[in-house]
Amino acid sequence: MGQAGAGPVNPESDMRGAQAILHTLADSGVEVCFSNPGTSEMQMVAAFDREPRVRPVLCLFEGVATGAADGYARMAGKPATTLLHLGPGLGNGLANLHNARRALSPVVNLVGDHATYHRKYDAPLASDIAGQARTFSKWVQSAETPDDAVRLAAEAVGASLGPPAGVATLVLPADVTWTETDARTQAPPPAAWAAPDEAKLRGVAQRLKAARGPAVLLGSSACGEAALAAAARLAAAGVKVMCDTFVARMARGGGRFEPERVPYFGAMAIPALAEVDVLATVHSKPPASFFAYPNAPSAFLPAGAESLSAAEPDEDPSAALTMLADFLGAPAPLATAPREAPPAPTGDKLNAHTVGAWVARLLPEGAIVSEDAATSGLPVFVQAAAAAPHDWLFLTGGAIGQGLPVAVGAAVAAPGRRVVCLMGDGAAAYTPQALWTMARERLDVTVVVYANQKYRILGIELDRTESGTPGPAALGQLDLGDPALDWTSLARGFGVEAVRVGELAAFREAFESAVRTRGPRLIEVMLP
Repeated sequence: MGQAGAGPVNPESDMRGAQAILHTLADSGVEVCFSNPGTSEMQMVAAFDREPRVRPVLCLFEGVATGAADGYARMAGKPATTLLHLGPGLGNGLANLHNARRALSPVVNLVGDHATYHRKYDAPLASDIAGQARTFSKWVQSAETPDDAVRLAAEAVGASLGPPAGVATLVLPADVTWTETDARTQAPPPAAWAAPDEAKLRGVAQRLKAARGPAVLLGSSACGEAALAAAARLAAAGVKVMCDTFVARMARGGGRFEPERVPYFGAMAIPALAEVDVLATVHSKPPASFFAYPNAPSAFLPAGAESLSAAEPDEDPSAALTMLADFLGAPAPLATAPREAPPAPTGDKLNAHTVGAWVARLLPEGAIVSEDAATSGLPVFVQAAAAAPHDWLFLTGGAIGQGLPVAVGAAVAAPGRRVVCLMGDGAAAYTPQALWTMARERLDVTVVVYANQKYRILGIELDRTESGTPGPAALGQLDLGDPALDWTSLARGFGVEAVRVGELAAFREAFESAVRTRGPRLIEVMLP
């Protein structure tokens, strides 16, 4: 009786909903699915055997799957899908979907659900999946029939690509995936960016030209190579060019023009913006502090400074910057000579700065850096401006635990390029399961874990919140040393070759070997 209304089930059928969904996704350009399935997704799992164009990549935790889809999208410029198990599975992946949303990454979540006729029984795993998904998704739909699912799968791909791009979530009841269908479609070609508003940009150019301290602030979509080339013209015309603290992806090194990042800490950001009286934003908004602090301003712009939008989220950022440069009469920037690599550290002092110098000196050309290292990441970032040409992927939403999964997705999207993943030990502890996927897929990822055995960034934040002198209970919440995490053993347990280093010469040797060797490696750096 419980099967009434469930639709026909024929094990010999050539096409069920699951196969039709995968065929539609493949026809729409989807090539990868980062998967952590359960019972309600078994039809989708079986369908992988019948659609070889979609590569399934198993992840041991949903937060790895969603973070990997984000990293893939940043490098491939198109969506991968995730396959998640009901509401709890989606819930486990939400933190990295938050980062993906902030990165404007095209991601398509496929979330299994109970069969349509089974929902009324309120089974233990039942929940409001769509309600959860709306938190970080720009598009959410639930299929009721297999024909619906096929149509909505194509819509999800289109919605994820935008512009602006973002996260799309399709809920798939189990009976939708096992019922026969002959439906098939594909997403339309991605929509083009809208043309910039010429009249508005003329006005913005006039305001910048009349300003004492003109500045432009770039968001994630405005940090591609073409946009940065146009931004370099603005810099040559005397406009201060900045970017958000955390953008999705930036092409760096090799003498490329690099905007100034808005500093994370207000004590540094406010002076950096002190002379700005007119700010034009391109896919960004006026900068503000990540958090509120006692007796500190939230906004970073000086009082009375004017903020103007030069490009809306659906407008072409490269075209807007080029047009703005033309209206300002900005010259083509002088060719930038490749910068000299940072000098080799002298002595054998091991710290974030000396480690960063060797990373910058040894970074392979075309490398991709996935960074989630908090206090230890900045010394690498600054010195890597002089490194070989590379791409840097940032912690866009501030939810730590992104770095390892994003590295997985980037490596899948860009085989042949070395991925270097820089992790604080606290952040790495959120998603260590990503190491297993690196080993299983034989991904070319070099992981550097900075093991200071504490949440050092939270120690800084504790001081900034003026909470008084911390005692043992408070300090215990920031301490990771009792017991100490053993990253070498953890990595080996997940199948990744690993080494622990406590001297700078040993780090140099380990890193140089790792970036030249196929497959994943982990280096645990024991910081004082």
